[in-house]
Amino acid sequence: MAHYFSEQPKTASRPGSVDLVLPDLHLRLETDSGVFSPERVDVGTRILLESVPPPPQEGDLLDLGCGYGPVALTMASRAPEATVWAVDVNRRSLELTKRNAQTARLYKVRSVHVDEVPDDVKFRAIWSNPAIRIGKQALHDMLTRWLTRLTPDGVAYLVVQKHLGSDSLQRWLGEQGWQASREASRAAYRILKVTR
Repeated sequence: MAHYFSEQPKTASRPGSVDLVLPDLHLRLETDSGVFSPERVDVGTRILLESVPPPPQEGDLLDLGCGYGPVALTMASRAPEATVWAVDVNRRSLELTKRNAQTARLYKVRSVHVDEVPDDVKFRAIWSNPAIRIGKQALHDMLTRWLTRLTPDGVAYLVVQKHLGSDSLQRWLGEQGWQASREASRAAYRILKVTR
């Protein structure tokens, strides 16, 4: 079975587009089958983008699990001097994010595979609608890998559905030594704020 977290989706290509409409931004984004939420911008992603404070205006920012790029492009629009790393395992997603950034003239978005980010890059902010469905251990491994790359003053915002384990994830983050608090709650989604 093909998943949006497969590196090379086997699903036949079915190009489409969606509109990302926020109070400060309107983008038309290319989508395709085999990527996360190709028919519309996911509700959790929209809640994340409507709830978090503006990202730092310079430095390196991370969209973890970028899909076709709604989070990365929003970060880049709100922080045009920052470098936004849009990472995913899905090669089709990465290509879409790259094209969407070029179309939007957001040239400081770097759409790269998770294994292609230089080890010395540290992030002032991480925004993510993490791939909960990859399984608990894989999710924990992924978050550990990237949260440890926050700068000392860095902050991560994660959006997680309540019924998909947002409260247990918040507890786990605390047990790992992170400060994890609920920043917002809306429509059965939680925004978790994570700091050192």
